[in-house]
Amino acid sequence: MNTPRTLVLEPGPHLHAATTTASIMWWVNASLAPAAAWGVFVFGPAALAVIAAAVAGAVASEWLACRALHRRPTIRDGSALCTGLLLALTLPPLTPWWMAALGAAFGVLVAKMLFGGLGMNLFNPALAGRAFMMASFPLAMTSAWAAPRVGLTARLDAVTTATPLAVLKEQGLAAAMKVVAGDPWPRLALGFRPGSIGEVSVVLIALGAAVLLARRIIGLAIPLSVLAGTALATIGSGAPGLHLLGGGLWLGAFYMATDYVTSPSTRGGQIVFGLGIGLLTGLIRLFGGYPEGICYAILIGNAMVPALNLWFRPRRVAALAGSPS
Repeated sequence: MNTPRTLVLEPGPHLHAATTTASIMWWVNASLAPAAAWGVFVFGPAALAVIAAAVAGAVASEWLACRALHRRPTIRDGSALCTGLLLALTLPPLTPWWMAALGAAFGVLVAKMLFGGLGMNLFNPALAGRAFMMASFPLAMTSAWAAPRVGLTARLDAVTTATPLAVLKEQGLAAAMKVVAGDPWPRLALGFRPGSIGEVSVVLIALGAAVLLARRIIGLAIPLSVLAGTALATIGSGAPGLHLLGGGLWLGAFYMATDYVTSPSTRGGQIVFGLGIGLLTGLIRLFGGYPEGICYAILIGNAMVPALNLWFRPRRVAALAGSPS
């Protein structure tokens, strides 16, 4: 006698992959560790305090929000830590710790949890937190820079030191290059320059991004489009190389513009998205009142994602009437 087979009907998803949201988030966090460690190395304990405060603010805010909404705590997936870490890496090293914690809390509570949590947010939470800090604490966000030290035993120069892009905007290319003492291009690439905690070393950001590319967590369409857009916008400025290596362009292009939730899902949309971010970054830097533009460019790009997904949605060709199926 044949044993009857049971048909089991369950809600989706029915296809499961070994890669989970938590594993992706923790890989991103791990890939950011070298850039974060370098920021602490060249800027000292002040940078470590900013990182710790931002991470604590993000994690605590998400835990409290889950408790208040009677949801299962989600801090183990690493997304809150990622938000705090990314925000910290975009901040000046002498930012007061409480400002970093407040900015991280805003990013998690307002830009993430208020929209429904991970996967529901329209804007990148870390950049939303940075924009909030820029609007609330403009003096600290534009003056809490420090000259990098060359060793753990060297004293951190706490005197306000303008970033190369700020000097470029106010005094020109020659003065901007003087900010990076010695051979400017290797120092710009390696990270011996004033700037935000995690943006200064292009080499380490690229190394972390290479890990994510190898794991197929991110692709090259958006980052390369961002870099290309910035190059196009600044090619006539006389300093395209400084615009490509200075500021938070690489951190934004590889780690923030590629966020799954706030970026387009199709290749065509991703290319237009990245080019738009790069062009806006260059235009803000050249003609705006702020020497950096990647933060606002990505946030504006985030707002365009629903339209880009609609414009570049896959086209399905219907079978002609009477044709064989």
